[in-house]
Amino acid sequence: MASSCRRPEHTAPPEVVNVCCVLLLHSSRMIEIQTQMSERAVELLNLPEGKPCFLLDVGCGSGLSGDFLSEEGHYWVGVDISTAMLDVALDRDVEGDLLVGDMGQGMPFRPGTFDGCISISALQWLCNADKRHTFSYLKFFYFSDKNSRGSRAVFQLYPENSEQLELITTQAMRAGFGGGMVVDYPNSSKAKKFFLCLFAGVTGVLPKVRNKGNMKGKSVKKGKDWIFEKKERRRRQGKEVRADTKYTGRQRKPHF
Repeated sequence: MASSCRRPEHTAPPEVVNVCCVLLLHSSRMIEIQTQMSERAVELLNLPEGKPCFLLDVGCGSGLSGDFLSEEGHYWVGVDISTAMLDVALDRDVEGDLLVGDMGQGMPFRPGTFDGCISISALQWLCNADKRHTFSYLKFFYFSDKNSRGSRAVFQLYPENSEQLELITTQAMRAGFGGGMVVDYPNSSKAKKFFLCLFAGVTGVLPKVRNKGNMKGKSVKKGKDWIFEKKERRRRQGKEVRADTKYTGRQRKPHF
């Protein structure tokens, strides 16, 4: 069993966030990992190519996963129980809308509001918030996310053990979802990642797992065109953006 220092959901409720934890989440390494998992979650959603979508980010925290959604041209709403995390997201001026909410008590949105839903490193908190009500928490959450026919949801999670993994998957199926668990790099203790892929009102085939090649996943494209597109999008939103120059998007030489 993992130690408490590696399982933050054992130390305190999710609404109680330590300042040091927030700083850790914004280390360059953690940002890289969060971005890669967000990229994989969106890939597993199998959204229409070239079409901006309206997505729900459950347990959005400080908005790192939302940053990737914005970079991909999607619009999003982030929900989190921690006001401290949401304050960090506001300070970072993320592009999505933010809402305080408890995923264990359901999502306050009308059916059909979203084209899809992602969640990064949040679902396992439901199994530790209150052991006596784990099943009801999961049931409330899963039913609330069945928002429209044909919708999909992808939840990246860190299950504590096989029993917890089975509990989460079983409750999802009992709530009427199709889908199942996708485990990338199953033979690697460090790179292994769990993604619960759910289909509502439509049958689907689970995507293939990643098992070989670069375990860090695909690199996020941040070339010159991507930079110009992001700046133009922020201008349309009425946000202050630095003027373009001949140096905008230019690759800098590494310093040794």
